[in-house]
Amino acid sequence: MQIAMRPARADEARALSELALRSKARWGYDDDFLEACRAELTLRPEEISARRTVVAEAAGQLAGFYTVDGVPPIGELGNLWITPEHMRHGIGRQLWRHAMNAAQGLGFEALLIDADPNAEGFYLKMGATVVGEVPSTAIPGRVLPRLRVVLPS
Repeated sequence: MQIAMRPARADEARALSELALRSKARWGYDDDFLEACRAELTLRPEEISARRTVVAEAAGQLAGFYTVDGVPPIGELGNLWITPEHMRHGIGRQLWRHAMNAAQGLGFEALLIDADPNAEGFYLKMGATVVGEVPSTAIPGRVLPRLRVVLPS
């Protein structure tokens, strides 16, 4: 599938936040769970540039996005979401490669990922390793796998 990557615009913050929620819903989470995650998955217009937000477009439609957060040398892949209708078309891999290249170009040596357990397999296939677990900031008592990817020097 042909996609174009570009920096996100501040006026897309709401659409990207909804995209993240729709993507998370794909894993079968109920409405209460998703509502508990809403604040954590919400991007504000003023954060778009600071979080280095990049969108993937397919046929002019938002298909996914990522954020690279923090300050080198160690940062975070804060988001990597794909719309449910664009899943399983290679867009996740393209977003991943773009994010890794962008992070490397910014001087990051490694990125941490606090992953949804359902996405852990994808990140492991992409070369990340499990380094521990962290408590969810949205769901009390839930833990998330913490992963790390080392970028080539």
